[in-house]
Amino acid sequence: MKFKRTERIGAIVKILSDNPNKIFTLSYFTNQFNAAKSTISEDLLVVKNVFEKLSLGRVITISGAAGGVKYIPKTSKAENEEFLMGLCEKISDPSRILSGGFLYLIDLIYDPSVASKIGKIFASNIDYAEADYVVTMETKGIPMALMTAKAMNLPLVIIRKDIKVSEGPTLSMTYVSGNSSTKVESMSLPRKALKPNSKVILIDDFMRGGGTIKGMVDLMNEFGAEVIGTGVFISTTNPTEKMVKDYISLIELDVNGNEIIVEPNLKTFKDEYQNEDLEVEHEIEDISDDEE
Repeated sequence: MKFKRTERIGAIVKILSDNPNKIFTLSYFTNQFNAAKSTISEDLLVVKNVFEKLSLGRVITISGAAGGVKYIPKTSKAENEEFLMGLCEKISDPSRILSGGFLYLIDLIYDPSVASKIGKIFASNIDYAEADYVVTMETKGIPMALMTAKAMNLPLVIIRKDIKVSEGPTLSMTYVSGNSSTKVESMSLPRKALKPNSKVILIDDFMRGGGTIKGMVDLMNEFGAEVIGTGVFISTTNPTEKMVKDYISLIELDVNGNEIIVEPNLKTFKDEYQNEDLEVEHEIEDISDDEE
């Protein structure tokens, strides 16, 4: 079956955007559309230009026998600010304040469109080129961590609060929650969850004192894994000193009585498309020569 150019381009956009950071060979598309490599190369150039003009991400090619083309999700500073400002307006509603100074956020962080956007923002501002896994703590951080893993094309590992018999031998440890040394909790992870000498990205939904993230880092150390990036959706302005140092947060929060002060953490965001060294880019027209 022959496809029109508009049909091929529409399908290519769908395939790439549904599979971020996955490499597709040129032969994959030529077989899909029964078209010459030179034709597909021209189609990919159109897709690449459209994505860049509309700031939808980047389409790059990787040369060599294992090369091909892939889509890298990217978000701009302006786009991030607009999105997070909208969330901040919703979060600042006083009716969200629960007893104990907690905030009701389930409706936001469990919204697939919100979680997906948060994942793309983390993927745009955390260097995951060498990462093997995205790791999170159950339960509220799971949706955004899953979307981050999808954007980075990495498997997701979930740390449990309780041991699951169905997951086999498990390593458990205790950690101090928050800045208080009086509240001690436990976390566990199956011994088969991480391969040796892994590099991981930690994602969590909320950080006050940093105790949970610190516990996650310590647990990764027990597995011999290296934490190379940490992303938090919301961090509080108080306490100013956290138990962890190297992290990015998307929103900063302060609750003072019935007043909620919340704003995007703009210093987190990189300049648009700054993190472009994940792969060496080549001209798309040249990919047909690489696979001949």
